[in-house]
Amino acid sequence: MKRILALSALFGLAACGQPADKAAETAAPAAGTVTVADAWCRPTPNGAKVGGCYVTLTAGSNDRLVSVSTALAGSAQIHEMKMENGVMSMSELPNGLPLPAGQKVELKPGSTHIMLMGLRDPLVDGGIASFTLTFEKAPAIGVHAAVKQPPVVDSEE
Repeated sequence: MKRILALSALFGLAACGQPADKAAETAAPAAGTVTVADAWCRPTPNGAKVGGCYVTLTAGSNDRLVSVSTALAGSAQIHEMKMENGVMSMSELPNGLPLPAGQKVELKPGSTHIMLMGLRDPLVDGGIASFTLTFEKAPAIGVHAAVKQPPVVDSEE
C-alpha cells in the first residue's frame, strides 16, 4: 500500500511539473515524462514589455521543448543568448530545445531561457508567472514560477 501511495504522489508531482523536494528532483524521470525544477522569472522594470523566465528540465527519454504559451504575454519563445566575436546575440530556437534523456537542461540567465514578449502587466517581485511548456513527446506541463530577483553570483569563485 505504501508503494502505491508513493507512486501516486510521484505521478501527481510529475503532472504538476514541480517536485516536492530535492529527493524528487534527483530521481530519474520515467520514460516519456519531463520533470521541472527551480522555475523562476525575473521581475520587470516599470514599462518593460519583455521578461525572462528560467527553469531546469530533465526528460526521462530523449525529447524536445518545442513551445511555451502563457496568458501573461502576447507570445513566448525559447531563446538562446550567446557571445560571438565579442558581441552578445539573442535569438529564438525555431526547432526548440533538445532534452537528452536523464540530463538536466538548465535554462538560466545569460544562456538559454524563456522570453515573454508583449507582457500585459509587469512581472512583480513576489508574484507568480504561469506558463505551459509543450514537448515533442511528453505531455505538456503547466508551470507556476516565482517572480524573484536573480541569485547573487559570487565573483571570487
